[in-house]
Order: sequence, then structure tokens, then C-alpha cells
Amino acid sequence: MIAHLKGRLDSTGIDHAVIDVGGVGYLVGASARTLSAIGPVGEAAMLHTEMLVSDDSIRLVGFASADERDWFRLLTGVQGVGSRVALAILSALEPGDLMRAIASGDKAMVARANGVGPKLAQRIVMELKDRVGGIVLPAGSGGIAAPVGAGADAVSALLNLGFRPAEASSAVAAAEEELGAGATLDALVRLALRKAAK
Repeated sequence: MIAHLKGRLDSTGIDHAVIDVGGVGYLVGASARTLSAIGPVGEAAMLHTEMLVSDDSIRLVGFASADERDWFRLLTGVQGVGSRVALAILSALEPGDLMRAIASGDKAMVARANGVGPKLAQRIVMELKDRVGGIVLPAGSGGIAAPVGAGADAVSALLNLGFRPAEASSAVAAAEEELGAGATLDALVRLALRKAAK
């Protein structure tokens, strides 16, 4: 498994880049967003990668961030979403926007990507909605922050009670905001349960 490539950007195309690593040129498929973020030809470049192996080929797909790679993995786990469609979605939407679209059930936003019709957008939103709470995006990207300490334990407690990840995360976040940083686990769980029940 090749986790990332670090070298010199040799060339780019509409849907790929060639990274020269020690004299070997790796052809890497990429979203338009990644291609615009990678930098100019001839300069140093680093891409997180996913290796796709099929009966007749081995391909690399590259991403500007590990978050984008994680979303690619989630998207290609949905029936009917191959690597091309996943890259089209990641070209149209940043990871933070994609997370918000799925969390809010906004299938129209997902359908903005080339090759994604209303039915496929609906399937993507439905299949990923319960899993979106497990994705953690970096601060400033508009995603849900990773709970730590008592907050993480409170989220875990709500998950064990049958709440969906997105519901548990948002209820605990609201409870933490109201109670402050020094809140105990017991107080967080009690308030989060009341918030989730509203």
C-alpha cells in the first residue's frame, strides 16, 4: 500500500498529475480541487494516496489532504459510486461542505457534481448520514470538532444508548457549550440527553 507520494510535480492533466519520486514518475488520478492545490509544475509536491486494485489494473488516486482521502473511501463504499464519481463529488465540494450536505440531508448539493443524479445523491446522503459523525475535520474547515476527554466519553455513552453519531456529537457539543470546559461526564450525559430529546 502506498500511503503518500513526496517528490516533484512533473506534469498535470485534466484529471491526473505525474509526481516524480526519485526518477520514477507516478501517474496519480486526482480531483480538480487537489490539482489546483498541488502547486506549480517543477516544484515539490506531496499527495496522500489511495491504491485501487482491480482484475486488470492498479491505479493511484491522490489527495491534497487526508480528510479528502477519507471522504473518497467513504464515498466509494456507497453502492454505485466508483472512483470517478467520488472524484467528481470531491471536485465540486470541499470535505466540510460535503459533511454539512450529508448531515443536513441536502441531496441537491451532492447532485451538483458531474455524473451524480438525484437518485444517486439520495443514496449517498442516506447511506453516509449515520456515519458522518465519525469524520473529524480540522479546525476552521467548518466541520464538527473532535470531542476530547469527558466529551468523547459522553458521545460514546449516547452512541451506546442508540443515538446516531451526528446526533450524539451535536447534543454533547451543545451540552459542553452550556456547561463549560470543566463539566463532569455525568453532567454532560444528562444535559446531552435532554438536548437530544428536544
